[in-house]
Amino acid sequence: MKQNIFSREHIISELPQVKKWDVIVIGGGATGLGVALDSVTRGYKTLLLEQVDYAKGTSSRSTKLVHGGVRYLAQGNIDLVKEALYERGLLAKNAPHLVKNQNFVIPNYRWWEGIYYTIGLKAYDFLAGKLSLGKSKHINKTKTVERLSTLRQKGLYGGVVYRDGQFDDSRLATNIAQTCIENGATLLNHFKVTDLLQDDQKQIIGVEAIDIETNESYTFSSDLVINATGVFTDEILRMENAEAKKSVVPSQGVHLVFDKSFLPGDDAIMIPKTDDGRVLFAVPWHDKVLVGTTDTNLDDHSLEPQAQEQEIEFILKTFNNYIEKKVTRADVRSIFAGLRPLAAPKDSSEKTKEISRSHKVIVSETGLITITGGKWTTYRRMAQDTINKAISLKKLPKKKCQTEHLEIHGAMPTENRENHMYIYGTDQKGITKLVDEDLSLGEKLHPRLPFLKAEVIWAVRYEMARTVEDVLARRVRALFLDAAAARDMTAEVASLIAGELHRDEGWKLNQIEEFTKLANHYCIDSNTVIA
Repeated sequence: MKQNIFSREHIISELPQVKKWDVIVIGGGATGLGVALDSVTRGYKTLLLEQVDYAKGTSSRSTKLVHGGVRYLAQGNIDLVKEALYERGLLAKNAPHLVKNQNFVIPNYRWWEGIYYTIGLKAYDFLAGKLSLGKSKHINKTKTVERLSTLRQKGLYGGVVYRDGQFDDSRLATNIAQTCIENGATLLNHFKVTDLLQDDQKQIIGVEAIDIETNESYTFSSDLVINATGVFTDEILRMENAEAKKSVVPSQGVHLVFDKSFLPGDDAIMIPKTDDGRVLFAVPWHDKVLVGTTDTNLDDHSLEPQAQEQEIEFILKTFNNYIEKKVTRADVRSIFAGLRPLAAPKDSSEKTKEISRSHKVIVSETGLITITGGKWTTYRRMAQDTINKAISLKKLPKKKCQTEHLEIHGAMPTENRENHMYIYGTDQKGITKLVDEDLSLGEKLHPRLPFLKAEVIWAVRYEMARTVEDVLARRVRALFLDAAAARDMTAEVASLIAGELHRDEGWKLNQIEEFTKLANHYCIDSNTVIA
């Protein structure tokens, strides 16, 4: 029987074969996965360790946009926009099953906005060059209302339509992880780095880590360790130097998810000016509409950040300013918060929306390389810059980057997105086969959502999912789409995973308890924290 390369048992059994790694990456979000993919495809022996699950943190909590950043253009940050638009184009080619060419409409409620935004977005189109997703254009009031039937019509002059990318973030993370493994990298989730190892000269020579499932400790050797842990960057930096200065400031972004009836049709809304100065998006996503985001400075961070009351109110109020069919708290299907790892400001005068979103590669005296900042759209470029930096420091032999035109696992052209299974790309066949072999796996997990039992089996067998949360939060997006429905599925999903991983009743009950507690935080009434 052919060995399943994604099996945890198989991956762990092969660990002793490598005495020394060329590259060890800490962190399995967009950045870490990108670095591992860049590293392994250049031919370096690569190990990635993630303390919980791929994209558990920030990388599963984005606004689901692959974009150049219209607001950075307004800030005059041309280079950042140009780089992001180039990467947007590559991602649309390399993962076409996940990246969708999305129309956005900016509604105009002042006479001059049509001219102003049309000019600005023509510049946006121009910067995209050959990788443009389509031209922007001005449309009159009638056409704007045709496209956005629930939009507030009072005072409306018209709209400006432009194109950007829309995607599923944690699905992309899963597919990048699979691509890494297919190319020979060793990846382990639920595997926490507990210490950095240094020699007598205080140079990094490896890491200590623990398998969270078995509690077994491991030591891994490498002269090159890359810290790609996002908002947890400082925890790793303090392992090498207890006095390390704060390098990252978490900024919280909150999103609310509503039924599609509040924004029917295929177009997204972009609101360029809100009360707090941020852009607000309302984006169709998996037959729901996702609205966000906020920008709240936080002093600390956690794996499960909580929305604050004023963030929820801000989104409800701002969205309601633009639509005729008003949303209420009762209409919120799910609420999720994510933390952006922004570079710590030089002084208190810098606001988070003014702190650069561009990435930084930092080299410590110990030789530890840290990559911070950036965003999903530029994950590939961030990885390229990180490995290039390691080469320039003579930590790796010089080899050319291979990821620019590298297809991600599952890649296939996808026009029809009616069936929710489109996100699996070429893997759809495998899931269909599971159902053919056992018809019960073709049953839905919940009447309100399209996900099938077969997807749970597939997630565990081929997508490294180990827990109910891994499946319902990041492999199928139930928790982010309808938290109450996800909570209702818990026992069924726990049973399916337990059968697949040979877990006992105690494990199952523990999973049900943990996930139920988590899902409550995604339901609006349990979530709100008065700030």
